[in-house]
Amino acid sequence: MSHQRTVYLIDDDPGDRHTLAFQLGNFGIEAWPFAGGGEFLASLLHLRPECIILSMEVPQQSGLQLMAELVRRGVDWPVIAVSKAPELRTVIEAMKLGAIEFLEKPVDIEALLSALGEAALALENTVLASEKRRSAEERVACLTPRERDISLSLVRGQANKMTAHQLGISVRTVEAHRANIMMKLGVRSLAELVLLITEARLSYGSHVPRPPHAFPRRQHPGGTVAPFPTAPRSNRRPSSRAAV
Repeated sequence: MSHQRTVYLIDDDPGDRHTLAFQLGNFGIEAWPFAGGGEFLASLLHLRPECIILSMEVPQQSGLQLMAELVRRGVDWPVIAVSKAPELRTVIEAMKLGAIEFLEKPVDIEALLSALGEAALALENTVLASEKRRSAEERVACLTPRERDISLSLVRGQANKMTAHQLGISVRTVEAHRANIMMKLGVRSLAELVLLITEARLSYGSHVPRPPHAFPRRQHPGGTVAPFPTAPRSNRRPSSRAAV
């Protein structure tokens, strides 16, 4: 049974959306269409992590502005930027904001499938990192505020005596907290503790947030995230990457 992948297609031109969605459908890829960045952002909390195909000419909120907003929100899903008349400045800014590829319209399907393959690998890494972070956050959440403070002092390599002085407690109390922290978190060494705290992104004065877009990854028979198909070799044409 074939597995259908999904991409989010953000383009204000209905003709371009229909054409590209039809072409992708021929390769078993379902394109979810959005007429603009505002419509996409309004649906963001209800969407699973997937690759994004983004037109730079969307109205009201430009493609670059939408990419910047996604960065601000911590949404690091891979983006493939497309444009009818790409300018060097736009291409550079899109790449700085994390675009996987920048293609010129009309988009060559082979070039797009190649970019989607790269994007799928990036998405796989992003989802795995998000799940590892979420698991670490859930384990660290069991610590009391005092234990969190002591955990951070251990990560910084502070001696128990210095930690005790800073927190206004005895060295013996610090040692007792340290033993309790190791037991709660299920770690056997300071190195394991440092790794766990780093993955959880624990910091002073902040609760560890869970990204609103961190959904369970989609499974498929061959691995974690289903790969995108490639165009038949006999039909391949020169790439239509944006020439600037």
